[in-house]
Formats: sequence, structure tokens, C-alpha cells
Amino acid sequence: MTFSPWSLLVDAGIISLLLLLGKLLRSKVRFIQRFFIPPSLLAGLFGLVLGPELLGWLPLSNQLGTYAGILIALVFSCIPFTSSRAAQAKGEARIGRMWAYSQAGMLLQWALGGGLGLWFLCKFWPLDGAFGLSMPAGFCGGHGTAAAIGESFANYGFEEMQSLAMTAATVGIIASVVLGMWLISLGAARGKTSFLCSFNTLAPELKTGILPKDKRLSMGEASFSAISLDSMSFNFAVIALTALGGYGLAKGIAALVPALKLPVFSCAFIVGLLVSRIISRIRVEEHLSKPIIGHFNGAFTDYLVAFGVASIRLEVVGRYIVPLSILLAVGLVLTLVYVFWMGSRIHRKYPFEKSIFTWGWFTGTMAMGIALLRITDPDAKSGTLDDYAYAYLYIAPVEIALVSLSPLAFYYGYGWAFVTVCAILGAAILAFAALRGWLKKPSGNE
Repeated sequence: MTFSPWSLLVDAGIISLLLLLGKLLRSKVRFIQRFFIPPSLLAGLFGLVLGPELLGWLPLSNQLGTYAGILIALVFSCIPFTSSRAAQAKGEARIGRMWAYSQAGMLLQWALGGGLGLWFLCKFWPLDGAFGLSMPAGFCGGHGTAAAIGESFANYGFEEMQSLAMTAATVGIIASVVLGMWLISLGAARGKTSFLCSFNTLAPELKTGILPKDKRLSMGEASFSAISLDSMSFNFAVIALTALGGYGLAKGIAALVPALKLPVFSCAFIVGLLVSRIISRIRVEEHLSKPIIGHFNGAFTDYLVAFGVASIRLEVVGRYIVPLSILLAVGLVLTLVYVFWMGSRIHRKYPFEKSIFTWGWFTGTMAMGIALLRITDPDAKSGTLDDYAYAYLYIAPVEIALVSLSPLAFYYGYGWAFVTVCAILGAAILAFAALRGWLKKPSGNE
């Protein structure tokens, strides 16, 4: 089937229908509510099963993976305009512990995946040397990073990475909730939890995802009269221009230095930082709406997950099912050990709550981490999300660097160097935490 602009409309319409179906199921089916399955994941699974990859009932095109690459560029274009530049002195040590715990864990998970692929899996199966990176890209990164790293490796000829990373991300979401609910039950039985509530006592909006009228908030302020330019158009235009700038920058660098193929999403982030600074300098920042851009970011992410999962090539997954299963199983076990063993030693207050949140994030998505946290800390008394929000300001650049530089390293034969650097940096951060006294377990509370 020839692809045309109308094919884009058909694909977007079908995925939109599947998103609405997923939302309906989330609001009605208790099993889906209990496991906090997001409608975007349901839509992607429906598209995968009902689309041309399996049953062939839905006339989806063969460009779904390309959409995921474009959407991740739009997602990264939003980040510079929504990130807070504020610093917080209060609770500095607590935030430092969260940073060390999360940053070291992320780096060690990348080292684990890359090292396991190079040291073990590639010796028994004819795999690309970067095969093992599909695990951390899907687990710690989620579907967004899976799309990003898939696009990056596609530039270097390893097009199968996107299907592998998307599969890892999908498995990770399921594991994060299924194992997470079991871990919460086990923690409660052993007296590890501080504020545990049962699923039945959760607020209805956390189960169904539908906010009652008295809890609905404005999506953002309008800065312009619609008679001139709608405020939604203005905010979207800035994001689209930033993504286009990222695309142009990536193509320009590739033309000047053919060996350096930077992914569009990382270039879009760089352009976004520049545009954000310019807007601030010329004093039109007040006309941008962070809430509106944040909602654009959420919408792009929903469609990214749906298109990304629907684009998984089952033939690729089937071909690598054994090494992929080994990779994901080892990744889950060692991530579980790190998250709870290290979490119990680095967090002085509410270690279980902070660990269960990190488990959800390290294997699934941020939304999964928040869902698990809400069960163990329904009134947000642990301060976990506050600590994470400030710590992530320093984690995000490292995450972007990992996704951007790993394809270069593995393509040019520096895979072991990349793995070694990740392992050394992760260990160095934990050593730094130990020197600061963050790994000690004092008897009192902070």
C-alpha cells in the first residue's frame, strides 16, 4: 500500500479509536484498574494484535515506527520549556541521596544490559553487540527511550533495536505492577510500610483515571485573543519549530560529519534549550504556558506509546525470544535486588515507599512508580516525588547522553568502553554517597 498524507489520517484515527477504547476499559474493568494499565499501552497492544503484524483486521500502514521517532522528538522539544530551574536548599541531603540512588542505579542498569549482551549473549547467539541495551532502554527509559534509542540505532543499521526495546518496555510495565503489588503485600506483612492503604480505599480517580468535577483543573492560561492567534496554536508552533530545528541540526551535523549521526530528539532538546533562552531574553516567555506545553507533552507520549507498541515486529521478537527472555529476566532480578537493597541503606526516612516508587520507574514508567507510591503513601507524606523532581534535574542530562552516545560507541567498536564507563561512574557515585555518609543507617530520623 502506497503511503500518503491520507494514510497518516487513517493511522492517527485508528490509534485514536484504540486510545478511546483503552480509556473506556480502564474506567470500567476492575482488573485493568487494579494493575493501573494505561490506555496508551492497551491501545498499542490492540493495534499490534488487530493490525497487519498479526490478524490484519486494521488497515494500519507500515510507518508506525516512524511516527514514534517523530513523537519522541516532539516530547524532547517540550522538556526545556517545562523544566523548573529552581534550586532547593532545604532537604539537600535527602535530595542528594535520591540523586545518588537513582543516578547510580540507572548507570549500572545500562552497564548490566550492555555487558550481559557483549560478555554472554553474543557468544551463544548471532546478535548485534548492542543487543543488551534493549533492556535498560525499555526498563529504565520506558517506551519513550525505547523509541529514541530505536531511532538512533536505525541510523547505524540496527533497525531491530526499536522492536526489541519496545518489547522490553512493555514487559517492564507489566512486571513493574505485577511484582510491585506483590512486593507491597510482602512489605506490609513484614511491617516495612508506613502509610499503606488497600486498593479498595484508593480515590476513584486513581482507579478509573477520571477526575470528578470538583478536582478538575485548568489546562493553562490563554495569552492571546483568538481573533489574532489561538494560544494553543502559539504554544504548539514553538514546539513544532523546536522539533524542526532539531531535525535540521541533526541533518546538518550528519552532512558535515557523516560519521556523527546524532538522533533528532537529542538535537531537538539542544535547540529547545536555545529557543527557551532566546524567548527569555526577548521577554516573551510569559506568553508561553507551561501547563499547555505539559499537556502537549502528555498527549505526544500517549500516542508515542500506542504507535510504538503497535509497531513491534513480532518476527523480530520471535527470532530473539530466548536471548531476550534471558536478558529481561536477569535485568528484572538484579534491578529488584539493587532497588530494595540499596534503597534500605541510602534512605533514612520511608525507605520502602521510595524504593517501591523507584521499582516502578526503573522497570516501567514514571506513571507506574507514582501508582505504586499512591498505594503505599496515599497522602504523599514521604516527600518522594518532591525529592525525585529536584534530583531528576541532574539525572535527565545523563539519560539523554546515554541514549545519544551509546549507538556511536557500539557502532564504532567501543561497546566495552561504554559499559566500563557506565559501571565506573555508577560505582563512583555510590562511593561518593558513602563518603558523604549517605549510606549509613542512623537510628534517628532526618
